[in-house]
Amino acid sequence: MIDLGLSKLAIIGVVALVVIGPEKLPKVARMAGTLYGRAQRYLHDVKSEVSREIELEELRNLQKNVQEQAQSIKADVEQSIAQNMAEVEGAFRVDDPATDSYGNDYSSVSTEHVARKAKEFRRKRLVRTSAVPLWYKQKNGGRTHVVSGAARVARFRPRNGKPPASFY
Repeated sequence: MIDLGLSKLAIIGVVALVVIGPEKLPKVARMAGTLYGRAQRYLHDVKSEVSREIELEELRNLQKNVQEQAQSIKADVEQSIAQNMAEVEGAFRVDDPATDSYGNDYSSVSTEHVARKAKEFRRKRLVRTSAVPLWYKQKNGGRTHVVSGAARVARFRPRNGKPPASFY
């Protein structure tokens, strides 16, 4: 940049005073100052915009690198999961899906049959695990099978305004 010392500024000021004159010199100096300020602001704006663009480009490159790394990690994880799932499925795979490892044939069993058997098993288990033995219940007329609370309430609900005979 131009090296302006105090002596050079004084010489420029004297020449401007002689050339421009003492009446117009303050207006010209004010205008030169505002133009100089505008030029400085414009240069500052250009510098900040260029630095912002450089930072933005760096951030884009960084984002691109991070996305590539994330994609590679995702692919590695998916591949690892697929391998592990294949190993697990291979370990549990049976040659004939209709038979189990003991040779039992389940090809003719329906889902309704399985659901009914499970329901019967749960009821029998509740009766078996209750505190009062089954032989005592049968001897003294106690309940030998499980009935829900709603069914018990419905059993004693009055019909046609009269309660059932077993209510009293």
